[in-house]
Amino acid sequence: MTEGSLLTCLRVLDLSSGQGEAVGRLLADLGADVLKIEPPGGAPTRRAAPSVAGASIEFALNNANKRCARLDPTHPDDRQLLFELVRDADIVIDSGNPGKAAAFGTSLKALTERFGHLVALSVTDFGTTGPYSSWLATDAVLYAMSSALSRTGPTKGTPMLPPTGVASATAAVQATWSALVAYYDRLRCGKGEFIDFSRFEAVVQALDPPFGAEGQAAVGLRASTELWRGRPRNQQIYPIIECLDGHVRICLLSVRQWRRMRAWLGEPEQFSDPEFDTIAARYAASGELNAAIGELFAPQTKASLVTQGRARGVPIAAVLSPAEVLSENHFQMVGALSDASLTPDVTVPIPVGPMVIDGRHHGYRRGAPAAGADEPTWVPRPTTFTPPVEEAAKPPFEGLRILDLGIIVAGGELGRLFADLGAEVIKIESPEYPDGLRQTPAGKPMSRSWALTHRNEYGLGLDLRQPPGAELFGRLVEDADAVFANFKPGTLAALGFSYDQLRALNPRIVLAESSAFGDRGPWSAQMGYGPLVRASTGITHLWRSHDAEPGTYYDATTIFPDHVVGRLTAIATLAVLIRRKQTGIGGHVHISQAEAAINQLAEAYVAESAKAAGFPVLEDDEIHAVFPCLGDDEWCVISIASTLHRETLAELIGSAALPEDRPGLISAVSGWTATRDKNEIAVQLQRLGVPAAPMNRATDIPGDPQLVFRQLFTELTHPLVEATMLTETAPTRYTRIPRAPLRPAPMPGEHTRAICEKVLGLNIEHIDDLIAGGVLFTDQMKT
Repeated sequence: MTEGSLLTCLRVLDLSSGQGEAVGRLLADLGADVLKIEPPGGAPTRRAAPSVAGASIEFALNNANKRCARLDPTHPDDRQLLFELVRDADIVIDSGNPGKAAAFGTSLKALTERFGHLVALSVTDFGTTGPYSSWLATDAVLYAMSSALSRTGPTKGTPMLPPTGVASATAAVQATWSALVAYYDRLRCGKGEFIDFSRFEAVVQALDPPFGAEGQAAVGLRASTELWRGRPRNQQIYPIIECLDGHVRICLLSVRQWRRMRAWLGEPEQFSDPEFDTIAARYAASGELNAAIGELFAPQTKASLVTQGRARGVPIAAVLSPAEVLSENHFQMVGALSDASLTPDVTVPIPVGPMVIDGRHHGYRRGAPAAGADEPTWVPRPTTFTPPVEEAAKPPFEGLRILDLGIIVAGGELGRLFADLGAEVIKIESPEYPDGLRQTPAGKPMSRSWALTHRNEYGLGLDLRQPPGAELFGRLVEDADAVFANFKPGTLAALGFSYDQLRALNPRIVLAESSAFGDRGPWSAQMGYGPLVRASTGITHLWRSHDAEPGTYYDATTIFPDHVVGRLTAIATLAVLIRRKQTGIGGHVHISQAEAAINQLAEAYVAESAKAAGFPVLEDDEIHAVFPCLGDDEWCVISIASTLHRETLAELIGSAALPEDRPGLISAVSGWTATRDKNEIAVQLQRLGVPAAPMNRATDIPGDPQLVFRQLFTELTHPLVEATMLTETAPTRYTRIPRAPLRPAPMPGEHTRAICEKVLGLNIEHIDDLIAGGVLFTDQMKT
């Protein structure tokens, strides 16, 4: 094995076309030998728009770092060769219902039955079973059906679609996590897995889930059991303010941040009441408050405001376009961008990939090969290993111990992903710095978000800032497998637990971190909440309507890229754990939320790069739009991606042809949809092969026929939350791997005594002394 390599023993056979290709790319980034199989004419995605000088951006991005070979499914020798490749593969990826394996006279399910070691990942839009299994999904359809569409955009009027690409990229991350979990489990027990992966279910779970972790501001503004059916109501909670040369966004959450902003305003009398120390009061007065900030900011530049804000301790970021982001010195310095040759004459900067492990990016290394450039054979494995075979019925991560310091959404998601699959996750909390998800409405002992995010974990109350607390944490590290954290870079080191210090205690330890802008570069030290990350990476710029007024952006209430960052961190962590099985050596993962966000929309950024460099970009001519339906504030989406879609829709609405221009087409189709039920429209169009979907709210998700059929959700009961909660209990639909248990999320310090006795071996008297000294604390409701 070469230094820094990770999944070099993993062989992945990629039969997919379209959305499955991004999964193979992520595994290839981590060092797997990914062999893509194309038909004699090449993969259809090689010709997909947008393209630059005839080269598809989508194909170039999703197939970098792979090898590409051709097999003809009509040729008997090639059909036999496919089975030989599968025999020696670890993971096979296919897409479509039926998948591409059908052309070779087989299926992924049949291959897993024939080859018991095989992890087979079937990537489809809605899964291979259920009432929607034949439906087609675009990003617009996934946004509408997952409820994401209803929770972004304006407070009234036509809802606004998030940027194309986010949903598909999110699904690819979830699929990669699902497949790598199954492979890790195969290393443990020797048995493969068939994964019936649904992109729809993945977006419901991992983009901005209606049932799961939420940002701390959202938690503080709603009742713990409330399910809101309305449209976005707090877009100005993270206001975007116009200035001399553009816009900036501020994000005031803590009392200290607000008081520093008030001082910047000159201590105005109308905001001096202590009630403005609360988020709710500031939101209620947002019109007046934002006007005052706007008057202060109007004559100043973005750069000047960002410099002043950082000096004052006010969280602030410039709203940048993708083109501006690509020229930012920070991303250049940290190696987040690389020059890629899409054709011999076209070289443009592209996002490398978000995973930084052991101090270097594991991402783009070489471009997608020409069709048939490689032989359909496997590269010799650099080394092999045969781990002990354990009982197959166990959860994949049983036996792993994780010390979880992670906070709010990205950190909370990471710990939960491992806890749900059997790891012993010890959530460590300090009484002085409570997790933001602990914030609850008055009179409520626990937030719904905490209960959903931290189920299956154990609670340890420990003050690492006291020497005895640090000593106890060090003892825990000695016998742990991983430490999770998402503090501001440098915080762990200041506590005496940098990666080098952790490794000195335990050479096998894996440190998994994430932060707003990474742990290197000019932006690494700046404060970065999700809204500021989106503003400074171009996501906010892209999250706006075709018809919106300049400076009107609608990403304020979404939680992105937090959930995706949690999963990317989990993927990288698991890759290090797999390497550790071979080498015995741990590693250091650090994921930048900013880089994750850029890579989620890499196609849009590459198109911007090409345009900025003067290269001709052929845009796709697809139209994805929102249309009014029968009822109060009811909507559907329709994706028109081909001439056939146009002809079908025109015939359905009784028109000779649809208008060529977007406004005209939307007007013509709206006259037809406005008198019809949104669900009936979707069913009718899907039967005719046109992607369409109703706009679901969060309250619609539990009753969605496809999700009900596939049993995505389970009811979770917590003794401190007054109503049962729906929660997903598996990252995907596995055949063999069990679903998660549902142990209640802990109160702060709920298991302190048990952990100190059973894990650290402390006696009761010593524990009592440490509690009396404030080194440890316990759940006050139980003492």
